[in-house]
Amino acid sequence: VQLVESGGGLVQPGGSLRLSCAASGFTFSGYAMNWYRQSPGKEREFVATISSAGGVRNYADFVKGRFTISRDNAKNTVYLQMHSLKPEDTAMYYCNLKNGPWAYWGQGTQVTVSS
Repeated sequence: VQLVESGGGLVQPGGSLRLSCAASGFTFSGYAMNWYRQSPGKEREFVATISSAGGVRNYADFVKGRFTISRDNAKNTVYLQMHSLKPEDTAMYYCNLKNGPWAYWGQGTQVTVSS
């Protein structure tokens, strides 16, 4: 399993970014996918999840209405579109696959929201 995130960067408050996670090594269309994030000194926290076919999506309360998770099973890629970014959204964002007792993580992509 390989998960490779990209798309992070520095953005001003109120700005937008789209994160991507390219997946390989497993049957991508058969699994739900997740995004998590971790800020310095804090625990890693759940951000969003999307079902295998993309029909069911759930979000952490702190991103509802601002972030959208989506996927393209033909490209083996999951996305996180982020709008109205706030300084408190600054974190390393990770793509995640859960398969039974196993969890797989990418290397993360840094998002910094600052003026």
